[in-house]
Amino acid sequence: MIPGVGQRWRCAGCGNLTRFDVTRSRRTTEYWHFDLGGDHEVEDVNLLAEAIESVRCRWCGREDAIELVAHAEVSDRPD
Repeated sequence: MIPGVGQRWRCAGCGNLTRFDVTRSRRTTEYWHFDLGGDHEVEDVNLLAEAIESVRCRWCGREDAIELVAHAEVSDRPD
């Protein structure tokens, strides 16, 4: 339920379009480069899998009312 091109999330409960708490799991392979002092920097990340576990409206707290809508279906800009 990740929004695609031309889509966005909307909370059907309160109308929120902009603030969501997203819980997701990611499985990655990372290239870590260590310097001689022992500090590291992640130089490359390969995403192997990703799953959205939950999306919660930051305004009203509902998880059961989140829906995908097309940008054209909502009017969040003043006329």
